[in-house]
Amino acid sequence: MKILIALPCLDHVATGFMRALLTLIKVGDCEFGITSSSLVYDARNMLASQAVTGEYDRVLWLDSDMVFNPDFLVKLSADLDEGREFVSGLYFKRKPPFTPVIYKGLEYMHDTETHEMTVKVDTYTDYPQDSVFKIAACGFGGCMMTTDLINRVGEKFGFPFSPLMGRVGEKFGFPFSPLMGMGEDLSFCYKAASLGVEMFCDSRIKMGHIGTMTINEQTYLSMR
Repeated sequence: MKILIALPCLDHVATGFMRALLTLIKVGDCEFGITSSSLVYDARNMLASQAVTGEYDRVLWLDSDMVFNPDFLVKLSADLDEGREFVSGLYFKRKPPFTPVIYKGLEYMHDTETHEMTVKVDTYTDYPQDSVFKIAACGFGGCMMTTDLINRVGEKFGFPFSPLMGRVGEKFGFPFSPLMGMGEDLSFCYKAASLGVEMFCDSRIKMGHIGTMTINEQTYLSMR
């Protein structure tokens, strides 16, 4: 088993993330892929290309503001061993109201007359505890997928994380790119779902999301 640990980073990474990464228990033949770009979708496309051309079996996506347990990779890999193509750990937004970054609904609607678009997400707030369950989409803070899935999305839509614009988008029924209303992570999920791919979250695999907060009296009162 050959796994690419894909790290799209900016110029700096969080200390907590590095501590977690250094204690990560490896599975099979693991190698790191690191890119630095202010365009996240561009960084992910470069890593996706590395996974395909390097003939990796799986890709573990990790954002540099996450913390996780040493057995994080072991557990995600076990979930894929059971036949799944895409599984995410459980984490939450780093700003109030700290909702889970998993969704049970994702819709993209385009008005052909006004050219207005609407993106509707249904956050999975009451998610099943300690189980693996289907989701419509998720963030890419910590998830694993098969390289075959990346290849199929790329073959259908071009670069898997790039926008579909103009005639290219229209060819596949997307007059505008999902990226115009979604991040590159939800856009990938949207494209994968259009191919009939089932995505999952394992709520037994919990992560921390590193952030900053300004604490004031209102914060204190709300915590009470």
